Amino acid sequence: MISAGDFRNGVTFEMDGNVVSIIEFQHVKPGKGAAFVRTKIRNVITGSVVERTFNPNDKYPTAYIERKDMQYLYNDGDLYYFMDLETFEQTPINHSVLGDNFKFVLENMTCKVLSYKGNVFGVEPPNFVELVITKTDPGFKGNTATNALKPATVETGAEINVPLFIEEGERIRIDTRTGEYMERA
Repeated sequence: MISAGDFRNGVTFEMDGNVVSIIEFQHVKPGKGAAFVRTKIRNVITGSVVERTFNPNDKYPTAYIERKDMQYLYNDGDLYYFMDLETFEQTPINHSVLGDNFKFVLENMTCKVLSYKGNVFGVEPPNFVELVITKTDPGFKGNTATNALKPATVETGAEINVPLFIEEGERIRIDTRTGEYMERA
């Protein structure tokens, strides 16, 4: 159990049947009236963010999110198969559970599979991946405005914006959290 008076950023707990994580918190002691805790919390499963106040004496059960490294194997329609690296068991995960940043993941990459009480609710790809550019327009000399970008398609089929000097066949590093080009690999 965790008391609302002990809230800190990143604390995960169960509230009203949902698993929530604290993004921001502030302990408030007004001149008149009782103290309270103002928070901004995110529903871990749906991703929705709400602001809520708590009485510092309220108690909530702590929720333990399991983050397990699993290797992405292949997909079969809407099911994506992941293998546990310790037991070699395969787990099918529905496409709806995967985030938008999963478009940068190749087969055999290791991802973190997030689950709560055995129910998978999310997949975190590696923060940085190295992919090959499969299609992009050539850059033009003299077209060197600051931060000029052009669209490019990587080997997973995802489209990102890259600088003008990047050409087809080059290997680049991508930040999967933002979907942005980082550097040549």
